Amino acid sequence: MNAPTRLADQIADPLLIAGRAYRSRLLIGTGKYRDFDETRRAVEASGAEIVTVAIRRTNIGQNADEPSLLEALPPSRYTILPNTAGCYSSEDAVRTLRLARELLDGHDLVKLEVLGDPNTLYPNIVETLSAAETLVREGFKVMVYTGMGILNPWNLELIIGGAKVPVVVDAGVGTASDAAVAMELGCDAVLMNTAVAKAQNPVLMAQAMKKAVEAGREAFLAGRMPKKLYSASPSSPASGLISPKAA
Repeated sequence: MNAPTRLADQIADPLLIAGRAYRSRLLIGTGKYRDFDETRRAVEASGAEIVTVAIRRTNIGQNADEPSLLEALPPSRYTILPNTAGCYSSEDAVRTLRLARELLDGHDLVKLEVLGDPNTLYPNIVETLSAAETLVREGFKVMVYTGMGILNPWNLELIIGGAKVPVVVDAGVGTASDAAVAMELGCDAVLMNTAVAKAQNPVLMAQAMKKAVEAGREAFLAGRMPKKLYSASPSSPASGLISPKAA
C-alpha cells in the first residue's frame, strides 16, 4: 500500500528517500486542519508527494467507526509517512510505529520523534537513539527529528556539510520566506504542518510554500554571488561612463 515507485532517471533533480525518487521537495503534515476536506485541498495545492501522519492523533483505520484520512489522501497517490508526534519515550514511539506498519500493510518508511519538552518540542536525544536502534533492527527506514531547523542556521549548515543522508528541515518554518531560506542553505527538503494548517487560508499558503521551496532549491543550485562585508557593487559597469563635463 503505497504510491507508485518512480526511478531517479525519470525525474529532473529528484529527492531520493529510502530508495524512491520524488519530484516535490515539500513534505506536508495532515494535522490541525478543520476537516479532512481542507487537508486534502491543502495537500493538493502544495504539490507534496509525501504526507506525514501523527498515528496517535489521526485515524488511518485504527478506529473503524470514524472517517479515515486515507479516504482523503489514498496511499495509491501519496507516500504516507507515519510519525510519532506526542511520544515521550522510546517504548511509546516503537509501539506507535509498529501499529502504523500493521495498518499500512507493512509500510516501513517512518518519521521518528521522541520529545523531551512539551513546550519547546525539543527532542530527547537519548530516547530517540534508543528507538531508532530498535526500529532499524526491525527493518524500518527511519527519518529522525533532531532539532529546530532554521532557528539555528549555523548548526544546520554544519549538519548539511557532514551528512551523508538527506537533510529535511522540520521546524522553525512559519511562512514562505522561511521555506526558501531553508532550501537556499542547502537542505534537501522541507517538512511542515502548522505553518500551512493554521494560516488564515491554508490552501493558499500551501501553494505559496510550494513555490518557495522550488525557488529556494533553484537559488541554491544556481549559486549566489559571494557575500561581502562592505558596500554593494554597482549593478552596471563603472567604466565607460560619460563625465558631467562632457555632457
